[in-house]
Amino acid sequence: MSGATSPIVGAVVTALAVLGATAALIGSIGLLRMPTFYERVHPPTLGTTLGVAFIVTATILLFSVTGRALALHAILVAVFAIVTTPVTYMLLVRAAVHRDGKPGNTPDPLREPPRS
Repeated sequence: MSGATSPIVGAVVTALAVLGATAALIGSIGLLRMPTFYERVHPPTLGTTLGVAFIVTATILLFSVTGRALALHAILVAVFAIVTTPVTYMLLVRAAVHRDGKPGNTPDPLREPPRS
């Protein structure tokens, strides 16, 4: 079955790719819609991780069914994304906590909601 795929496999691969793109889009919209930095940093992290998982699954399925290869390159992409995304999230939040904890820093109204 080299090069040819069934319509069912094509539909599943397409659905997984669209789900991955949708997850990334929702994460990007969450980045724009959340009011504070700490809330803004969370949706893209989840959207990226979930989007990469769906797209990598689609890639592995497609390349495995077409017989081209086992798609080990896609697994490496997934491992890279799974390792780097939480580390980036943690570094961004730690930098913000460090910045916000300095004496004399006043809260930025665009970054932090007013305290009541």
